[in-house]
Amino acid sequence: MNTSSERAGRAKAAGKFSLIDKTPHVTPRNYGEYLSDRIAAIVGSWRFIVIQSSLLLLWIALNLIAWVQHWDPYPFILLNLVLSFQAAFTAPIIMMAQNRQSVIDRHKAQLDYDVNLKAELDIEALHEKIDLLRQEDLGRLIGLVEKLTIERIEEERLRDEAAAKRATRPRK
Repeated sequence: MNTSSERAGRAKAAGKFSLIDKTPHVTPRNYGEYLSDRIAAIVGSWRFIVIQSSLLLLWIALNLIAWVQHWDPYPFILLNLVLSFQAAFTAPIIMMAQNRQSVIDRHKAQLDYDVNLKAELDIEALHEKIDLLRQEDLGRLIGLVEKLTIERIEEERLRDEAAAKRATRPRK
């Protein structure tokens, strides 16, 4: 369970919490960030994979069939060089886009945590209020039971006294 000082600190922090100014905003992108996001979106699509696969198959087919002069014979060294250049440039660009997205995701996760913390503290406060109301009701019920018990004891005492008086009175 939480100690009262921890609960008080969390309640104070939650009391200051407001989502008015804490929307998950994205900082304005500069041109490099915009470009890296666009390239990552293009390279990470099925359209790109299909087009690249088609171009690779066309490259290999043209060099094997030799309808045109062989510009890249069988071990396809030039094709390997082209693909290496593509990988060398797209990998850091994709990493830049992922880093930027991770910053955005971290900010959203912090907002989610803050909202969950606020909800937890609100629920905890509601539990305390319900417990207080339950204690008040229980105290009231105990008071009523005691009052009824006292009244019943008093009634029994009066009944016993009346019975004793009747028993001690001479009969006619």
